[in-house]
Amino acid sequence: MKSSAKKLARPAALGLLVSFTVLYASLIAAQAQWPLAPTTTPMAQRNAMNLVLNQVNWFQNATRTASAYTGGGYGLLVQQFQAVRNQYASFKSTLTSQQLSAGANQVAELDSGLDIIQEAFTDYQSAVANGQSYASAYSNLRSVLKEAIGVWAQEFKQDCRQLQVGW
Repeated sequence: MKSSAKKLARPAALGLLVSFTVLYASLIAAQAQWPLAPTTTPMAQRNAMNLVLNQVNWFQNATRTASAYTGGGYGLLVQQFQAVRNQYASFKSTLTSQQLSAGANQVAELDSGLDIIQEAFTDYQSAVANGQSYASAYSNLRSVLKEAIGVWAQEFKQDCRQLQVGW
């Protein structure tokens, strides 16, 4: 009788051990999937804000010099504009929940502003497809982009002041 009890106890203990191991592994995996939101600091916000403004400056510079590049520089303009969008997305991740809540309208307007600016690329492509000369359409694109991103940057700075970014 004792030997049959031992035979049954080993698989039961082994099963219990496996169950605890699986349960522990699932708890660890669940914790790994839910990281805490990164905390932000005023310095991180200032750095992110300055990176956006620097990227805007590089984009504006590209609107002035892009025609000197091989192929007209259209690709450079697209690349630099996407870099502005990416830097702005990184900036938004440094805002506190209070700043995002208080500035929800401003953030939405800045997002919409970038969407509108991006439409200039589509307008350029449509103008060329409809027979407008490449040079004329490209000159117009560069002019529109330079002015529009300048207005967007002014609004960005004003919103950052209102939301006390980096304070």
